[in-house]
Amino acid sequence: MVSFTTLSFGQVSNETDKKLIKNLVIESFDEIWSKLSSKNIDKYYTKDFLLLENGEVWTNDSIAKYLNKAVLEKPNPTRINTIEIIEIKVANKTAWVAYHNYATFSIDTKIVYKAHWLESATAILTDKGWKLEMLHSTPIKNE
Repeated sequence: MVSFTTLSFGQVSNETDKKLIKNLVIESFDEIWSKLSSKNIDKYYTKDFLLLENGEVWTNDSIAKYLNKAVLEKPNPTRINTIEIIEIKVANKTAWVAYHNYATFSIDTKIVYKAHWLESATAILTDKGWKLEMLHSTPIKNE
């Protein structure tokens, strides 16, 4: 009976972590990339976070520089993200997640661009909760 209780508790904890990681991915795209907000980087990414984006390596500093420049460009399109989780694996204080990331960019309700990426990310459990440690993004050509 004790092992059943432990197993049951472990499954509940694992499912809770999976929901937290799914929300981490969704919220990070909404709060950083949709809002073009470099101030939210520390909330979602570790200090040594790396983004592997289409053959380039981005750090928190290069992401902040990109966002701070993009926010000045006018008109600034509205970005709506849709994340479709493929799988999340959690082991102790680390996790990885694979997902499809779709973004629709519009200006004055007119869609100007749609993008699709196949992505994976790693996350670690910090004293401030789950944070993304690395993200790998592969663009998928529009059909």
